Amino acid sequence: MALIEIKNLSKVYDNEGAKTQALDDVSLEINKGEFVAIMGHSGSGKSTLLHVLGLLDNPTSGKYHFSGKNIGSYDKNEIAKIRNQKMGFVFQAFNLLPHATVLENIKLPLMYSEIPESEWDTIARNVAISVGLEHRLNHQATQLSGGEKQRVAIARALVNDPEVIFADEPTGNLDSKSGQIIIEIIQRLNTEMGHTVVLITHETYTAEYAERIVRLTDGKIECDTKVENRRIRGQCFVK
Repeated sequence: MALIEIKNLSKVYDNEGAKTQALDDVSLEINKGEFVAIMGHSGSGKSTLLHVLGLLDNPTSGKYHFSGKNIGSYDKNEIAKIRNQKMGFVFQAFNLLPHATVLENIKLPLMYSEIPESEWDTIARNVAISVGLEHRLNHQATQLSGGEKQRVAIARALVNDPEVIFADEPTGNLDSKSGQIIIEIIQRLNTEMGHTVVLITHETYTAEYAERIVRLTDGKIECDTKVENRRIRGQCFVK
């Protein structure tokens, strides 16, 4: 079943009359439980596509169905609810509150949820354990390494048990060892926890942890292929 389905989707930015075509007639389906990597050079449209799929930006034209429902039929409040409850986000820059603790950062999305406040600490602690941060819960974000900050961001993305996780260059600010740990955690969210994952990356090595690679060029899909030699925790296997 297609969790995400876009048809003939385009995005044009208009800056004082200067128009830039970021996405050009893109059609794509992502099924529930898939792990899809979206690749492309700088300016290819991959981050714009993620922002549209994550309801952080609106397309200029085309249709977007999420869980079978046309996003265009929702108002702003309904869009915000879907984004908070159905989607989790992991960004290259971490986007943590620097002087809040790990536990406080993880709990942030719960403040806008329908989950009782009495359950927030338990939920946040459990997701912290799932990414190996149980020993850092009372540390401020400024006291963490880059890899630990990204693990906090992943835990924060998980607290509402989203249907899909959008990861935008999650290893971009990390050294190779920390980056591998992060991409393996993200892969585990898919293979062991069943989350749909959409990964934006320019690194072929990172993309090979996914099941499919979609390549964008000048706002168009150049190719959409299965990963034949997929990496699993530093190893490769042939499907």
